[in-house]
Amino acid sequence: MSVTPSRAETDALDRVVAMACERYTGEGPVFTAAIVKDERMIALEHNEVATACDPSRHAEIVAMARASEALGGSDLSGATLIASMQPCEMCLAAMRWAGIDRLIFAMTQEEAPAFFQFPKLGIDDYARASDGAFDWVGGVQMDAVRHIYESAG
Repeated sequence: MSVTPSRAETDALDRVVAMACERYTGEGPVFTAAIVKDERMIALEHNEVATACDPSRHAEIVAMARASEALGGSDLSGATLIASMQPCEMCLAAMRWAGIDRLIFAMTQEEAPAFFQFPKLGIDDYARASDGAFDWVGGVQMDAVRHIYESAG
């Protein structure tokens, strides 16, 4: 199901996209994500996989962790996850464990399939499998980050 981003979500996506573009040096993938709740951005983070030597430190995971710390609990119900790339399978599962029910992202799996470990499962499959527990819209500002994911894939 598609969502219409709120003003705070649009502003957060602007910052997520800008951060991804600023961090991109021409090499390696760059992923950025934010959490918005109650019309304010709680966290804006980037991928820490290489710096933390931890394959689970995707930008979305880092953003959820920082938002949980800021809010004093792991329940992020009512929050929106905003990402420069469609979240991977691990991040979608973590999003649901956190109770996040809205998702907005720029680059899509269809346009950058190399970043997904289960390429035959798309975002629609995850939404259906969760009984519609989250609403989403993707491809928003995709052209602004296309150069990052096409060259890194």
